[in-house]
Amino acid sequence: MPTMKQNISYWHQLLMLKHGATVKHVVKSAVLLILAALVLETFVFNFNYFRTAGYHTTNLDSRLSLTKTLDNQYRVTEVNHVIEFKNLNSEVHNVWLNFDYRQPAQQLKVKIQFTDEAHSTYFDSTEYTVGVPEVDVNTLCDQSEYINLNTTGLVTNLKITITGEDINYPVKLSDVSINAREPFLFNQTRFLFTLGILALAFIFRPKSAIYRIGIVRNPRKSKAALITAVAIEIVLLSSYLFMGSNLVGVATSTYNSGSWDGTGIANTFKVGGENAQQYAELAKSMAHGQLYLEETPPQWLQDMEDPYDKGARDELQKETGEEYLFDVAYHDGRYYVYFGVVPVLVFYLPFYLLTGSNFPTAIGVLIAVIMFVLGCSALLDRFARYHFKRVSLGLYLLLQIPLVMCCGILYLLKFPTFYSLPISMGLAFSVWGLYLWMRGRAAKRPCGWYLGGSLCMALVVGCRPQLIVLSLVAFPLFWRKYITKRTILTRKGAIEFACLMAPYIVVAAGLMLYNHARFGSFTDFGANYNLTVNDMTKRGWNIGRLAPALFAYFLQPPSMTGVFPFVQPAPFETTYLGQTIKEITFGGVLACLPILWILPFSRRILALRFKTRSTRTIAGVIIALLFGGVVVALMDAQMAGILQRYYADFSFMFLAASVLLAFIVNENLRPGSTAQVLLMKGLLTLVCISVLYVALLCFVPETGWFSDIYPWSYQDIIETVLFWT
Repeated sequence: MPTMKQNISYWHQLLMLKHGATVKHVVKSAVLLILAALVLETFVFNFNYFRTAGYHTTNLDSRLSLTKTLDNQYRVTEVNHVIEFKNLNSEVHNVWLNFDYRQPAQQLKVKIQFTDEAHSTYFDSTEYTVGVPEVDVNTLCDQSEYINLNTTGLVTNLKITITGEDINYPVKLSDVSINAREPFLFNQTRFLFTLGILALAFIFRPKSAIYRIGIVRNPRKSKAALITAVAIEIVLLSSYLFMGSNLVGVATSTYNSGSWDGTGIANTFKVGGENAQQYAELAKSMAHGQLYLEETPPQWLQDMEDPYDKGARDELQKETGEEYLFDVAYHDGRYYVYFGVVPVLVFYLPFYLLTGSNFPTAIGVLIAVIMFVLGCSALLDRFARYHFKRVSLGLYLLLQIPLVMCCGILYLLKFPTFYSLPISMGLAFSVWGLYLWMRGRAAKRPCGWYLGGSLCMALVVGCRPQLIVLSLVAFPLFWRKYITKRTILTRKGAIEFACLMAPYIVVAAGLMLYNHARFGSFTDFGANYNLTVNDMTKRGWNIGRLAPALFAYFLQPPSMTGVFPFVQPAPFETTYLGQTIKEITFGGVLACLPILWILPFSRRILALRFKTRSTRTIAGVIIALLFGGVVVALMDAQMAGILQRYYADFSFMFLAASVLLAFIVNENLRPGSTAQVLLMKGLLTLVCISVLYVALLCFVPETGWFSDIYPWSYQDIIETVLFWT
């Protein structure tokens, strides 16, 4: 019997015999990419190390007028937080504020002023100039403590003001130096990120082999590559949630250790405030046999003539000192949850019955996002493999990445709250429903596929009702088979059609009974009873809201700045003389996602499809997606307002339509032709810009996010990117 070593040797020889040239090429390329990343990390990203290597450090401790602590540290206090050095008469290239690393981390604002050969007095911003900007320095981020200055000649006086918001004084300062040598720092995260970018550039280069691997012609290679790509995406998305969010709600001995109970491997804890526990509280109520929340509303709320008037509620809350639950449905003296009930039935109720604890919402969002990525990739593969002949692996991957990453799920992961959960679950159910329908269309016995697909699509109503418009895709998918060919009139066709409809009927009946038990109406989901920033019972539909909403959702250009992450909230102005519900947004999808710029050519591209195919399935799917996206955007604008997370409601529909349109164009071009090469280069450019925009959006500092709760860690990210500062 051969040993394991002999087996390994045999398989190695067999591999090299069949694919030796490919393996050698891959290994050589990998080595070169690693070397390139090493060179960049060593010589480029450590630019300041080499720039300051010739500096002669001057310690200024002897000139400090600050008092010292018992452990020989200088005290920066609320009264004494300005450090000034006069008559330096020296070149000053940088300032090193060496804060004591043993103190609690604090985010400081440091303002530096100086006089030099170009300025005899301290200067600041004027109408026509910008002075030395304030610098963010964190006491636990060593890189941020080195502040590079651009002075002219000799510096005479130097003034350092240390301020900030919510500072706990005293701040301990070990010493102050000028012209300090910055240490060499090999940043592993930056190295891996750089390696990943270089690998993507190498894989998607115009002459890459992935453009010669056909999805249809090379099924084994393409499926292996697709599985690998999806696995990498899932790892990246999971890492972003766990490392970038303070809203995970799970603690271990090494992760969120401050909330760890000290006994089990992991435990859950509440995050996001009381109203963020709505789903968890509803699960408890359901376990006790009721559909309203157990918390009793304050008496003043029950006595109000109009409890949906926020201004009146706030006044009474101030007078009585009794708080009410915000953003829940209030009806007939009870609190209810107006968000879709399916997430409770899928996650919260089973988890509570098994553990007696609240299900961590962020984990539900992550599971839903992973299921969306898997379903979206499977659905796209189904279209590429069975409705097109010339889709290459390169084209598939190039379009799958923005379809997954640019549809809004990254922002849902950025804020993985109970607001994000129904949207992400609705998207996950939608793509899996469409995929199962597609499988059923090609199956000899489609009933099981149809039942599963329609069940997923119907459950969307119990998550995010707006997304039910994706069910319109059923018309182009099944119209020809059951209506045009009239197979619905046959016994087999009638059974299949019944399988398509039955889950909708069952789920609709369940939701209607749930609504009736709460509000006495089969069709009332409770959204109008929401205790929110406006009176939903009187909001109604007003055409005046549409113009600003459509501009914000579709056409508004991104607002950029010169400092990482470069993207910032877009300005918003309106001539609508009424109340507009608006949170910060970052630009319209058509303006910020260039991959969607193919949409204006939809009519001409669909004409190409009509010339080559007698069936209209793909064209119908594209039209249904575009129509559904517009409808959902309008519904969101009218029913709720303009919010960044709502982009996930409709972005997928436009992106999916764009991908199918690109497939059609590629199908009508001769492989290797100049036009086909130009198409691939153009798509590559558009995809890169789209993905870059979304990636930067992930790191925009926002209230309640990682940057707000853990500013010292966010400062590390900034210093990692802005390596030259």
